[in-house]
Amino acid sequence: MDMQNRTPMDPVDEIARWRVRVFSTLLPIVLGLGTIAAIPSIGLMLYRGKWQVAVMDVIALAWIFAIWRWERMRYTPRVLHFLAVLFLIAVGLMLAVGPVGLNYLMAPPLMAVILLGTGPGIACLALSALFIVAVGASGSGALYVHGLDGTPFITSVVIAINFTCVGALVTLTAGTLLKGLSHTLREARTAAASLETGQERLRAVNAELRLTSEAVARLNDMVLIARMVDTPGAEQPIIFANDAFLRHTGYRREEIVGSSVRMLQGPETDRATVARIVHAVRRKEAVSAELVNYTRAGAPFWMQLEMVPFAGETGSITHWVMVGRDVTERRNSAAAIHRLAFYDVLTGLPNRRLLMDRLGQLAAAAQAGPARGAVLYVDLDDFKTINDARGHAIGDLLLREAATRLESIVAGAGIVARLGGDEFVVLLDDVGETHAATAIAERIRSALAERMDIEGQRHYASASVGVALAAGGAQSVHDLLREADTAMYHAKGQGRNGVALFEPGMLVEAERKLTLERDLAHALEHGELALHLQLQLDHEGSPRGAEMLLRWRRKDGSSVPPDVFIPVAEASGLIVALGEWVLRQACLAWHTLAAAGHALPLSVNVSPVQFRQPDFVARVAAILEETGAPAGQLILEVTEGVMVERMEETIARMGELAALGLRISVDDFGTGYSSLAYLTRMPLYELKIDKSFIRNTPHDQDATAIVQSILAMAGHLGLRVVAEGVETPDQAQYLAAHSNACMQGYLFHRPMPLDSVLALFAHLPAVAPDVRLAAAALLPQEPAPA
Repeated sequence: MDMQNRTPMDPVDEIARWRVRVFSTLLPIVLGLGTIAAIPSIGLMLYRGKWQVAVMDVIALAWIFAIWRWERMRYTPRVLHFLAVLFLIAVGLMLAVGPVGLNYLMAPPLMAVILLGTGPGIACLALSALFIVAVGASGSGALYVHGLDGTPFITSVVIAINFTCVGALVTLTAGTLLKGLSHTLREARTAAASLETGQERLRAVNAELRLTSEAVARLNDMVLIARMVDTPGAEQPIIFANDAFLRHTGYRREEIVGSSVRMLQGPETDRATVARIVHAVRRKEAVSAELVNYTRAGAPFWMQLEMVPFAGETGSITHWVMVGRDVTERRNSAAAIHRLAFYDVLTGLPNRRLLMDRLGQLAAAAQAGPARGAVLYVDLDDFKTINDARGHAIGDLLLREAATRLESIVAGAGIVARLGGDEFVVLLDDVGETHAATAIAERIRSALAERMDIEGQRHYASASVGVALAAGGAQSVHDLLREADTAMYHAKGQGRNGVALFEPGMLVEAERKLTLERDLAHALEHGELALHLQLQLDHEGSPRGAEMLLRWRRKDGSSVPPDVFIPVAEASGLIVALGEWVLRQACLAWHTLAAAGHALPLSVNVSPVQFRQPDFVARVAAILEETGAPAGQLILEVTEGVMVERMEETIARMGELAALGLRISVDDFGTGYSSLAYLTRMPLYELKIDKSFIRNTPHDQDATAIVQSILAMAGHLGLRVVAEGVETPDQAQYLAAHSNACMQGYLFHRPMPLDSVLALFAHLPAVAPDVRLAAAALLPQEPAPA
């Protein structure tokens, strides 16, 4: 076998390289020692005449020298040559010197074992034994064994056997030693290879761990690793926290490691969520949750947590890996969206959407059991006046204060919601008896009526409260809200700043008004409305003007009184369209009168709602231009309430109307806010004394004194006066004797259609003034109101 052809990974190859190194080292040593020993030996042998030995030594040295220098020769042939030299020397010495040569015969087996292996060693040992037997049996060597004289063959066999035993012992010992060394090298090599493989794997694992650790440390998500403690109630201590966690919470790593994850919890942390996490830990299950945690500085933040158990090589849970993400911004955004969707921006109260949901729950609870809830509809009285007079900023502050007072009264017994504007709704979960709901409503009314100090100013805001009880049955959400709303309007109708409990009759009245509103719109579109004229006469009985009065007669012949449908028109907003229709019809009526030779100034009532429209002046101008009626022949009658409400705006608007040529009259003068302050500042043309004062004149001193004061004031201011409601001759004679006031009333005639007025004018010129007044009563007229 060629030792030089083995692979580097084979342990035998290591022995082969070791043998090559030993042989390469041994040759110069043997050559040196042989030379040192051969020089005296050669001289001695030559001296003794044994030149054969000297020649043999020279040949042996030359041969060894050639083996040493001939490095190109393969290893095994070189070793065989070396062994051959050793045999040559041993054989030569035995033949030339005698038994001393036996010592040299031990060298070839031993060297063969060391340099070639156990097999070659045993072969050399056997060859040496055979050589001993051959030399001894031939008598060429002087071999001697005590007691065996004369028996050379037996003697040589005995010597060969002993030589073989000793040689075998030495040879086998050396072979076993080398074999053990080879096995040891193989094990060492295997262990080294295994260790190297393990080191490679360890290095790879360490590299992966470093990469993983670096990646985890640089994650934006917060990562915690806690050691699993499988003891009921035991905390799970943290053993790792990444940089993102430290940055976000403000903790130092030494403060976190060894602590429980519960250290992040605080007062706002949801206990139910924590209990769910603890339950999952006990069951060794993964869990996800969102909960409030706290930084080192105590600042709360929302964390989205994923907690996963980690099993070791044995399969048992050893650690918990927790990955958290700050979702505070998302939660805040969601809360803001929820608040915008379900809460009023100004007051922070629930809005209509959330109210309807809670109202549905209240109605369902009332239907399912004995619980008896209540709905309170709260509307601030005259809030628009405060809003317009003080501005929307003050109005908003007042609404917030009202909301605060409402919440303080309800205080957990229900919820307070804002429907919009100045309307609030209170839901009471279970009020028991009816009087309990009305008592709370009364407390609300009383609280809102108290003084409100807003930006250093005192404000008062009364409220009307409607109460509806959720008594179960077939009541729907909309039924409850409608009933409370109806009761609230009933409270307003009773004078405001009051409380009204819903009764079925209220709903009938609301339905009547709704029907009336719908019918009124239909009447306006289909010509059921008409204008009647009531003449205004001077003290001589001559017509000086007429008031246009609206009348409604249905297709079935029934009539609806103005004091019934006019409030409905004002409440619904139909009064604006209705007022424009009346003004247009008055302009057309003036043209008809003028064409008949009786052009009279016509008075038209203007609703406060219509007067406050931003484009009112423009609309009036457009109607005048459209009809071609002279503005100076139209008198717009407004109530005193319009005069004092937003006075500066009113003065400006009246100035614009006067600039068009229109004349302004104060209707029902004396019943409202009579004051010289606005009379002197406004471009007024006329005062109309309310019929309530005329009714008791001249027999009632107080009423007569008021009439005299109005007549005197109007005279000083140069204002025309019209007395309404003249029904008796005494009233007419008193007014004719004490003033130049025009008179209007049933004494002369009731309101009549335009055709009837034209017929009346046809008879008036032929008679005296006092007869004219009496003749008017003979013409067809509007029936007196019931």
